[in-house]
Amino acid sequence: MLPNTGRLAGCTLFITGASRGIGKAIALKAAKDGANVVIAAKTSDPHPKLPGTIYTAAEEIEAAGGKALPCIVDVRDENQISQAVEKAVKTFGGIDILINNASAISLTSTLDTPMKTVDLMMGINTRGTYLTSKVCIPYLKRSKVAHILNLSPPLNLNPVWFKNHCAYTMAKYGMSMCVLGMAEEFKGEIAVNALWPKTAIHTAAMDMLGGSGVEKQCRTTDIIADAAYSILTKPKNYTGNFVIDEELLRSEGIKDFDVYAVSPGHPLLPDFFLDDTPDELTSKIEKFGGSAAFKEGKQVASSPSSPVEETFAVIGKSINEEAVKSVQGVYQFVLAGSNEGTWYMDLKNDKGAVGKGEPPFKADVVMSMDSEDFVKMFTGKLKPTMAFMSGKLNIKGNMGLAMKLEALMGRMNSKL
Repeated sequence: MLPNTGRLAGCTLFITGASRGIGKAIALKAAKDGANVVIAAKTSDPHPKLPGTIYTAAEEIEAAGGKALPCIVDVRDENQISQAVEKAVKTFGGIDILINNASAISLTSTLDTPMKTVDLMMGINTRGTYLTSKVCIPYLKRSKVAHILNLSPPLNLNPVWFKNHCAYTMAKYGMSMCVLGMAEEFKGEIAVNALWPKTAIHTAAMDMLGGSGVEKQCRTTDIIADAAYSILTKPKNYTGNFVIDEELLRSEGIKDFDVYAVSPGHPLLPDFFLDDTPDELTSKIEKFGGSAAFKEGKQVASSPSSPVEETFAVIGKSINEEAVKSVQGVYQFVLAGSNEGTWYMDLKNDKGAVGKGEPPFKADVVMSMDSEDFVKMFTGKLKPTMAFMSGKLNIKGNMGLAMKLEALMGRMNSKL
C-alpha cells in the first residue's frame, strides 16, 4: 500500500458523503497525516441498512490522528452547503481540498427510471458537485494546496455505457464535465481531477446492490484512498486528469495489488465506463474467472431436450429454503434465439420453484437475453454483470435483486 508522507498535515479537506465507504476511507488516509476533515453528509442518525453516521466517522478520523467536523449536509441544498463551508472556514481557517464523493445510482432503463429518481441522481451527482465546488472555490483559491477531486469516470462516449442506464450515466458524466471545465477555468490556481476505480469497490452500498458474496469480486476502499492521496499530494499543475486508481498506483511503484483485494486471487468485476469494450472485458472474465456450474458426474434424472431445459432442471434441484430466505425474489427469463421461450425462478414463495411459462406470482425482475447467453450465464461462462454491461442482458424491475443473481449462482455452484 502507499505509505503516508505527512504532506497533508494541517490541510483541511471538505468531503461529501464521508460518513462511510470511499469518502470515509479517503478521510482516514488524510487523518493519518494529521489533516482536518469536514464530514459533509446526510446520515446523522443510524441507517437501518448502512453502517456509520457523520459522528461515528468523526470518532474514527480523530482516532486516526486527524481533526473532524461533522456537518449535516444534503448536497442538493445550497443553504446547507454554504453553512457547512462557513463553519469549516471558521473552525479550521480555510479549505484546502474538496472531495466530491457523494453520489446516487440507479442502473435502470429510460422507461423504468421514475423522474423522481432522475432528479435525485442529477441533483446529487451533477448539481451537487457543481454547487459544492462553486461554494468552496473562493477559499480554495487562497490555499497553497488547492485541489478538487471528483469521484467520477473518464468521459467515454461508447453508446453501450448509455443504453441500459442513460440517466445514471448522464448524471455521473456531469461530475466529469465539471472536471473538464473547471480544470481549464482555474488552471494555475486549483488542481481539478477525477478518480475512478478499475474494478468494483466493496462498500455497504455494494452489498445492498450485489447481495451476499459480491465482496469476493471487489477491492477494498483502501485502493481508492491510496490513489486519492497520491493525487492530493501532487502540485497544482497536476490538473485536468481522469485517473484510474490501479494505473496511477502502478506509476507510484505499487506492484502487489492483492493487498487491496477482499479475496486475493479471486476474479474481479471491472467497473463501468472503461474500455476495453464490454465484450473484450467479458472475454477476459471468461478466461480468468469462469467456473462450470455443472460438475462432471452430476446427472439430471430426465433427458431434457434443450440446453435451457437442462439448465433449469439443474437449477431446480439446487434450490432450497436457504436460497429462498436469502433472496426473496421472483425472476422471469424471456429468452430469444434457438431455444426461445419464457421461464421463471421463484425464490420468494414456499420452498422455491422453477418452471416454463409465466411465473405464478408477479415477477420482481424480468431478464431478456438470447438463450445461448442464458446457458453461458448459468454455466459460469458469462458473468451476469458483464452480460448486462455489454448489452447482452436487458433487465427490468428490482435492480438490487437482479444483482443478487451472481452471488446466488456462486452458492448454487458449490452444491452441484
